Order: sequence, then C-alpha cells, then structure tokens
Amino acid sequence: MKLIAAFFRLVRWPNLVFIALTQMLFYYCIIVPVLPPSYYSLPHHITIKIFYLTMAASVLIAAGGYIINDYFDVNIDQVNKPEKVVVEKIINRRWAIFLHLILTTAGVIISFYVAAHSNKLIFLLNVVCTLLLWLYSTTFKKKLLSGNIIISLLTAWTILVLYFAVNITNLITISYASEIEAAVRRLFKYAILYAGFAFIISLVREVIKDIEDVQGDERYNCTTMPIVWGIPASKVFAAVWIIVLISALAIVQFYVLQLGWWLSALYCFVLIIVPLVWVLKKLYEAQESKQYHQLSSAIKLVMLSGILSMIFLWMYS
Repeated sequence: MKLIAAFFRLVRWPNLVFIALTQMLFYYCIIVPVLPPSYYSLPHHITIKIFYLTMAASVLIAAGGYIINDYFDVNIDQVNKPEKVVVEKIINRRWAIFLHLILTTAGVIISFYVAAHSNKLIFLLNVVCTLLLWLYSTTFKKKLLSGNIIISLLTAWTILVLYFAVNITNLITISYASEIEAAVRRLFKYAILYAGFAFIISLVREVIKDIEDVQGDERYNCTTMPIVWGIPASKVFAAVWIIVLISALAIVQFYVLQLGWWLSALYCFVLIIVPLVWVLKKLYEAQESKQYHQLSSAIKLVMLSGILSMIFLWMYS
C-alpha cells in the first residue's frame, strides 16, 4: 500500500484528474454542443472512443513527465520540499525511470492510434510534448523563463489537442457544408480562449513556484527568474501577467453580457476576477516561502474555476 500511495504521489494524481476533467468539460460542454450532426458523417470524425483515448494519452504522458521531473530533481526537492520526496526515499531511481518509460511509451502508442483515426498531427505533437518534458526536467527547468514557457505551452496543449482531434486537416483539404465550417471556427475561438487562459495563469503560477523554491534552486546553480532577475522583478513580471489576464477576462465578460449571460458573467467576476485581484494584492505583500506556496495553491483554485466555467457554454448552447 505504501508503494501504491507513493506512486500516486509521484505522478501527481490530483493534477492528472485536473487534466482529465479539463478535457472532459471541453469535449462535453463545447465540442459536442458546437459540432452539428452533419459533422459526424465526415470520415475520421472525433468519436467518444477517440476522445477518451486522446484523454488517456494526455494523462499518461503527463504522468511520465511528472516522474522524470522528480527523477532529476531529487537533490533540489530535498531542500525545497523534503517531506514530499518519493524518488530514492520510497521508490528507487531505477524503478522511477522504468515507470516513466512505461507510461510515456503507452501515451505515445495511444497517440499513434488516435492520429491514425483523426488528425495525424496529434502523434507528432504529443511526441514533441514528451521530448519537451524530458528537456524541461534535464535542462530548461533550471533556465531563465524557458522552463516556465514550456510548462505553460504544455498546459495549453491539453485543450488544443482536442481541437486538433476534430480533424482540422480534412476541413482544410475538402470543402464541407458552411454549418460545419462555422462550427469549427466557433470551436477554434473557444479553444484559443481557454488555452490562452491556461497558458497565462500557468505562467504566473510557475514564476511564483520559482520564487517559492529559490533556496534549493540557488544551491544547485539554477538560473531561474528569481535568481537572475531577483525576487522583486519576478513579482512584477507575475503581476503584469495577472493584470493582463484580469483585463482580458473583463473584456470577454463585456461581450458575454451582450449575449445576456448574466449568470456566467457573475460567476467569472466572483470566482475568477476577484480571486485574481486578491492574488495580486497578496503577491505584493508576500515575503516568505509559505506565502508564495499559498499563492500557488490559490492560483490552482482559480484555474479550476476557469475550467468549470465551460459548463455555462453548455447551459447556453
């Protein structure tokens, strides 16, 4: 039981559940209501089977990425969060790399099947994701901004992969009914909206996590933003992106109100915008590692609120 519990801690099971929830909401609340019945007569259209396999591939690749990250971060984690260390403490390094290879390979194989039955780019881009996760863990995580951007892009990809699974290549090469083209354009807007939200809020969280972990990173010669630019400049960087996100959300709500979606706008204001303003205020005041950890947790809750807002698109569809 101890090994099983350690395995689930190693793969960050709450984050995997979050990925699965995000993709399920995007599929059932956006893709299914948006696509017209005529779409499903197309060759290689997205089916429930393809959706769940796409989700499985995303979860497996992410799980493998978390393992390889901990594999290379053992020394740093023993300084930053010794109570959460699993590799070497409970699961030895050999087993960790074996588990990484099994999960990642399974994810890539499933991606190949999905690509063969929908959009061939999915296999290529998921392979790129696995390479980026490896390079992030070995190199880019310790570098200025590059690691933060990689993780933010991978977070956005969990949504964009479903847009690709709708099989955009067919829609580009063949002329289809205007209702399908209009639906795909609408789907693209929603994908960009949520992927953009995921990218920005993930970028902010990664920078705050770097500030939280600065002690261990500094000891092992990392060149993260707080170490190179200093903590005050890193806080300004994060704050600017929070302001950008709040502004973008306010603009979106202006258009939402034009549609008469008052409940959706109220939800966004109370559970996304107000908490982001609170994070902005607390970020200015934060001085200790514990405070930055609390901010990181708060941002994760805002991410959850943002993803759950997809339910309103289903309600109003």
